[in-house]
Amino acid sequence: MKFLTITLIVHSPHPVTGVRKSTQERFREVIGNALLAEELGFDGFGVGERHERPFISSAPPVVLSHLAALTSRIRLFTAVTTLSLLDPVRAYEDYATLDHLSGGRLELIVGKGNGSAQRDLFDVTTDDQWERNAESYELFRRIWRQQKVTAQPRFRPELKDAEVWPRPYQNPVRVWHGSATSRESVDLAARYGDPLFSANVTNPIEPYAELVRHYRERWEHYGHDPALATVGAGTAGYYAARTSQEALAAYRPVFEGQLAFHRQLGVTPVFATLEDFVERSSALIGSPQQVIDKVHRYHEQFGHTVLHLHADAGGLTEAQHRGALELFQSDIAPVLRKDIPDPPWAWSPVGVDDPADAATPAHA
Repeated sequence: MKFLTITLIVHSPHPVTGVRKSTQERFREVIGNALLAEELGFDGFGVGERHERPFISSAPPVVLSHLAALTSRIRLFTAVTTLSLLDPVRAYEDYATLDHLSGGRLELIVGKGNGSAQRDLFDVTTDDQWERNAESYELFRRIWRQQKVTAQPRFRPELKDAEVWPRPYQNPVRVWHGSATSRESVDLAARYGDPLFSANVTNPIEPYAELVRHYRERWEHYGHDPALATVGAGTAGYYAARTSQEALAAYRPVFEGQLAFHRQLGVTPVFATLEDFVERSSALIGSPQQVIDKVHRYHEQFGHTVLHLHADAGGLTEAQHRGALELFQSDIAPVLRKDIPDPPWAWSPVGVDDPADAATPAHA
């Protein structure tokens, strides 16, 4: 099993103290968390994309390019690239450039994105967002693979033998499809034989497990080898300590602060108590053995081979955050790596041609 840490770069008051860091301090925190993830041996670090309050993750290619210069091993993920809002040509240019700068360490998780404010900002409606997402992905996919592209898309000007530069480093980049609550992204992933990444954050396991089952059904429907269907899954929170009592005591003020913040926003919590949150959500809070057991329970439903944790302390102290991640790597990850297989492909740059040969077209 492989492990990522992911940030959506939420910029809101600290859930316990109520103090909000400056924008620059928040970005520096993201950089520090990425370096920590590489230092501790995580396999990937992801940056989300949102275009509305309280997020400042509107430019993941910029953030990931900076991280590419500061790291050497860890794979760099988007979580998610909101293709329903983006021009696929421009998105390709950004990510092909990042692909070279990172030495082929880029992986994309794509999706339509959430939130009415960002839809309004980009003039995208609930009626057309799924069509935009599918069209953008299909065109993005073709540009990555083909030297010249001719297309008549609905949501952007047509292309006539268009050449888009730079040509990519990975041929092609690996693309996951982020899935939260709808079947459209699941079907798109299955159609193209791409891996699926379940959000698995807001609700209990049942709706996410149903979508994963649907993904595997559609995967076979489209004629793909069932053994190659690949699933990743998120977690609603993480904190491990030597005993469950220690873990709950440390995480309780964080949970209560987050609960108060959601209520201020008018959001009705799905899990009203910490005990319910630990029991029924995907949060991994407890002793190392409790965390291992819960990941196994979810794996029985998902069959996932990649797992993400939150990169941010999220209200924990820096010492608590680092200590929990260290405990994950020392006591939890080795067991899960042994018990649960890796994805069915190498965790390395995909199909790299000679990067000096700029005229070499990507493989179909």
